[in-house]
Amino acid sequence: MEPTSLILCAIESAARAYPDRPVIFFMNGLSDIITEEDEKNIRKNFPSLSSFNNVYFLPLRFEDLFTDTPLLSWYLQANPAQEPYWIHVLSDACRFSLLWTYGGIYMDTDIITIQPILIDHFVVAQTKIEFSSGVFGLSPQHALAWMFMENFVQNYQGKIWGHQGPGVVTRVLNKTCAHTKINLNQDVKCGSLSFFYPDHFYPIPYQDWERYFKEWDDFPTFNTSYGLHLWNFMNTAQKTMVPGRNTLVEHLYKNYCPSVFDAEVKKQKEN
Repeated sequence: MEPTSLILCAIESAARAYPDRPVIFFMNGLSDIITEEDEKNIRKNFPSLSSFNNVYFLPLRFEDLFTDTPLLSWYLQANPAQEPYWIHVLSDACRFSLLWTYGGIYMDTDIITIQPILIDHFVVAQTKIEFSSGVFGLSPQHALAWMFMENFVQNYQGKIWGHQGPGVVTRVLNKTCAHTKINLNQDVKCGSLSFFYPDHFYPIPYQDWERYFKEWDDFPTFNTSYGLHLWNFMNTAQKTMVPGRNTLVEHLYKNYCPSVFDAEVKKQKEN
């Protein structure tokens, strides 16, 4: 119930980029929301987001979410104590099921949105041979989302990092879009599905993730990017945005989540 400033920035930046669309953050720690008073009380926990009427917080109920999908049997049989990446594979399962149920755009909470995506069906290439599961868009009950869930269960290997996330998307698309190849410089199409090239979200590759937390003399414009993925899994030292450091991440906060940035400045002064 205490999201990091990066998570709050991800939510705010999405809310600003999509003012006419609901931005929904599902939280495992939330109790059920039944009345308007319940919703108001939840919003009090996140004062930096209180001015955004398009932001909603909803409880994440795994069994309910997976009901009537291929994921339910996997979830009921899973033993979290034996899963080295349990939170991560559970998150992978949730995103596929959420897109199947609700449609829209799924984004990891370490993505800072820069500009809106105006395409309904898309996936993002991470490398020349692999797709990302950190961001993708589909309409509700899209056949691909069902294939993702089936592949997740049929090829489950939770002990291999990435096998249940990028691995699922890559395996399914290699089969269903076998004649469409990733292009690293421009978007390509497989039917109505767009393959975004990596710069749309990954102009800084995961090997260089620390560049977000270093000082820059001249900040890049990221004109071809819809958002920036900050590779939080790589950030084992838990580096954060610190006001006054002139880092790239501070620059991004100022421009795309100024409310969260102001809250961090205030917190710094109080400490």
